[in-house]
Amino acid sequence: MVSHSMTISRAEVRQARRVRLGPLSYLSHVALVVWTILVVVPLAWTFLASFKSEDEIFSGAWTFPAVPRFDNWARAWEQAHVGQYFLNSVIVVACSTFGTMLLGSMAAYVLSRYRFRGNRAIYLLFVSGLAFPVYLALTPLFFVVQNMGQLPLIGQFIGLNTHGGLILVYIAYSLPFTVFFLAAFFRTLPTAVAEAAFVDGASHTRVFFQIMLPMARPGIVSVTIFNVLGQWNQYQLPLVLLSGEARDKWVLTQGIASISTAAGYDADWSALFAALSMAILPMIIIYTVFQRQIQAGLTAGALK
Repeated sequence: MVSHSMTISRAEVRQARRVRLGPLSYLSHVALVVWTILVVVPLAWTFLASFKSEDEIFSGAWTFPAVPRFDNWARAWEQAHVGQYFLNSVIVVACSTFGTMLLGSMAAYVLSRYRFRGNRAIYLLFVSGLAFPVYLALTPLFFVVQNMGQLPLIGQFIGLNTHGGLILVYIAYSLPFTVFFLAAFFRTLPTAVAEAAFVDGASHTRVFFQIMLPMARPGIVSVTIFNVLGQWNQYQLPLVLLSGEARDKWVLTQGIASISTAAGYDADWSALFAALSMAILPMIIIYTVFQRQIQAGLTAGALK
């Protein structure tokens, strides 16, 4: 009886919401269906084409392959060096995401929980980074990284054509959004637990890492996933900072682009679609696994 009444009440709530929104309710559903089609159809076609021969790709877009060609994936992984590019992307994104979240969370915590002279100015400097697209900074970034390569001892690790230089640029590129999002999240966290820890003699560092950071876990997970997606799909920055001379250090986006351009009209389309599928699958898996955490983090930030 209780569950039946709860079912009725929920149905009534949904019906009242539809009545209140009127035509907007149906338009929103139509928009979501159209958006789903625009996203799912190209992905499905890419995965389907990765198991076809080139003749099958161009003869019928939506026909299933007569025999699934798994050798397309093996050829892309080995002969097109996608395996090396994939490993490079994993290393760069893992290091840059860790650096972004460590520095971004600490900066956001200090800017949101401590009051000192220049606090607002520093926060606005971080946020202003969101207003500048990366394309405007490509030339200055090139010369900055080039100059860092001339530093003694560490220059060979953080200059042009190095993963270290690319990681530092990724961190700088991702910090504005990270600080902006986490600063708003840290402001919503209760101060009673932190104050009790200070009374017990805990240091500021211990309070941050052992108390405040676990409390901000929903927001941390959400921003981490957004940074992983953004850095994994980045193309312009690696293209500028990793030249053709450092082909062994290329990331996945550069490698996939080279497959389609290296041979002109004679490009290996089957291997190209297999490489695209390899680049897409990890992001789909990550988002699927952490979907609830992302939604919880965004919802918690919005409600608080």
